[in-house]
Amino acid sequence: MALTGKAVVAMWWHIAPEQRCEFLDWHTHEHFPERLHIPGFQRGARWASEDNDTGFFVMYELSDREVLAGPAYLARLNDPTPWSVKMMRHHAGMVRSLCQVTASAGAGVGRYMLTLRLTPTMEGARQLRTHLEELVNKLPTRRGVTGAHLLERADVGKVAQTQEQRIRGHDQAADWVFLACGYQAEPLRDLLASELAPNALEPQGATALDESTKGARAAGLYGISATLSAAEV
Repeated sequence: MALTGKAVVAMWWHIAPEQRCEFLDWHTHEHFPERLHIPGFQRGARWASEDNDTGFFVMYELSDREVLAGPAYLARLNDPTPWSVKMMRHHAGMVRSLCQVTASAGAGVGRYMLTLRLTPTMEGARQLRTHLEELVNKLPTRRGVTGAHLLERADVGKVAQTQEQRIRGHDQAADWVFLACGYQAEPLRDLLASELAPNALEPQGATALDESTKGARAAGLYGISATLSAAEV
C-alpha cells in the first residue's frame, strides 16, 4: 500500500459493542463521503482492531498538510451533522494526529494494518527518523507485507478547538506513527518483537515509556473494514 498524498489524518478510538452497527452505518454512508468531498482529501480507510471488539484505526490521505488548516476542512469540523453529533459522543479514547508523510513505500492494500505510535527523544529524532526510513524501504519486499509508512505530527499553526472536538472531549495526539500493511497477520505481529520492539527502537532514539503511561508507545493490529477514494464520491 502506497500513500497517495503528502499528509495524513491518523485516528484511533473505541466504540462500545452496542453502538458498533450504527457507527459502521454512519461512518460508511455519511461520514466517509462527507470527508472525501473536501478538496485535498484523496482516500479514507477504516480498520477494525484484531485485538479487541471496540478499537478502530481511521486514516485519511491528503494532498498536503495545508488541507488540515484550510477553510473547507475547518468548516466541516465546526458544522457536524445531527448524526455525527450523536455518534461522536460515543468515540472513546480518541487519539488524533495531523501528520506529514516522512516516508512511504509499497503497493496495493493488504488485509491488515499494524500501527505503532511513538515519540523520539529530544536528541534522537534524526537518528530515529533515518532508522525508520530505512525500515520503511525494506519491509515491502518481505513475506506478508505490502507497504510501510512513517508519519510525523505536522505543524499546521494554532487552530482553535472545533465543534467536533468539543463533542468528543479532549483528544490525545501521537507524535510519530509507524504503519505496516500486509496480507498476513503474523509477519506484522512479529515486527513488534523484532525491529519495532522497545529494545530495538530505544537505542535508535525512541523514548522509553511504559505502554500504560499517558502518551506512551502504543501498538495495535487492525483488519480492513472499509475504504473510499475521492474519485468514488
